[in-house]
Amino acid sequence: MEKLSGLSQLFMTVFLYSFSNFMVMPSITDVTMDALCPGRDQCSLAIYLTGFQQAITGIGTLVMMPLIGYLSDKYGRKALLTVPLCLSIIPSAILACSRTRNYFYAYYVVKTLTSMVCDGSAQCLALAYVADNVSEGRRASAFGILTGIGTSAFVCGNLSTRFLSTASTFQVATGVGIIAVGYMKIFLPDSMIENEKELSVPILSKGKAKVVSTCPKASQFSSKNEQIFKPIPSLDDMICLLKTSVTFSQAAVVAFFNSFSEVGLQASLLYYLRARFHFNKDQFADLMVISGIAGTISQLLFMPILAPLLGEQRLLSIGLFFECIHMFLYSIAWSFWVPYAAAMLSVLFVFAQPCMRSIVSKQVGSCEQGKAQGCISGICSFANVVSPFAFSPLTALFLSEKAPFPFPGFSILCTTFVAMIAFIQSILIRVAPPVSSQLA
Repeated sequence: MEKLSGLSQLFMTVFLYSFSNFMVMPSITDVTMDALCPGRDQCSLAIYLTGFQQAITGIGTLVMMPLIGYLSDKYGRKALLTVPLCLSIIPSAILACSRTRNYFYAYYVVKTLTSMVCDGSAQCLALAYVADNVSEGRRASAFGILTGIGTSAFVCGNLSTRFLSTASTFQVATGVGIIAVGYMKIFLPDSMIENEKELSVPILSKGKAKVVSTCPKASQFSSKNEQIFKPIPSLDDMICLLKTSVTFSQAAVVAFFNSFSEVGLQASLLYYLRARFHFNKDQFADLMVISGIAGTISQLLFMPILAPLLGEQRLLSIGLFFECIHMFLYSIAWSFWVPYAAAMLSVLFVFAQPCMRSIVSKQVGSCEQGKAQGCISGICSFANVVSPFAFSPLTALFLSEKAPFPFPGFSILCTTFVAMIAFIQSILIRVAPPVSSQLA
């Protein structure tokens, strides 16, 4: 019962945090365009700045995600979760004051710096928290519910934006972010036992010194040699972790190409829709609400039923297949209603992320969930670095008058091809038995 209570508090924390972050998303494009290129529907500077921000954020999170996962294994999920929840409040607070050009640049710098720590870290820690408290047989459904909670916050946040002014949107987001921190500090129990902070095994490497650990499921990616603690995870440790399980490495490839395509879509889509169909904040919010409602229903109702019947690997492939179709429809949109129809496919492609995370969580011991999720988040962050360099110039080119041929959605079509690589790789995954069953 205590574990279930902890999960409910976690779900509420995730909902409040996600609500605060998602409700500003439909407004950011308009704020950026109005600050940099007022009165215009196409602005290459805005596209390049957004791509640069995503790349710098990806570099930061590439370093921070494995470190945060490691530290959460050592000191507990709650202590580390406090960091992204607090830092994420600052950018919204800046735009809550004003959205003039100077304030926008201040927001841009602060958002870039805080995102290097915040982006993905709350999700990574929440997944590790769920893995701490849920058995392997129920983990895919639990991850689906967690993702569904985030998606429901996405719906509520974007729906509230539809009825708020731009200034009020950032003010409310700041207030909800503060409430999320307070709620977590007061109500959320830590999944790590207080007097066993050294219980979990940090990222390991070969050596001659013994590990002093009472963890019942110690690292499975050790060799016959004895192991030592390392103060912080290194690139070699991540590579070692990837080599320990074929399933883990295959899931990592899927994670990379899936993130590569998703970040490319995010960098291009809103600017594409504004240039192609003159969408504004309200249309963006409508689009996100439709996608969010479909995803929430799917994750909270369908995934707990389908995951045990089909298995995570098949459900992962189904999700990635429909993600390809989703992106393809955006790229060839011939009328303003096509993006809304594409958004409805969220009911199927939302399966991909929780299934992939569930597959990964079962390849390591119970004391290594933070490391495993942090490693996958770090790989996704590397994709975040590379993707903007590929897609931001492509988007700017094909939305400009200098496009080599008339195809405004060409950059989004390219994200479809990248997503297909992830889909093909997901078909090749052969899920290995969970670590706990190997230890039994």
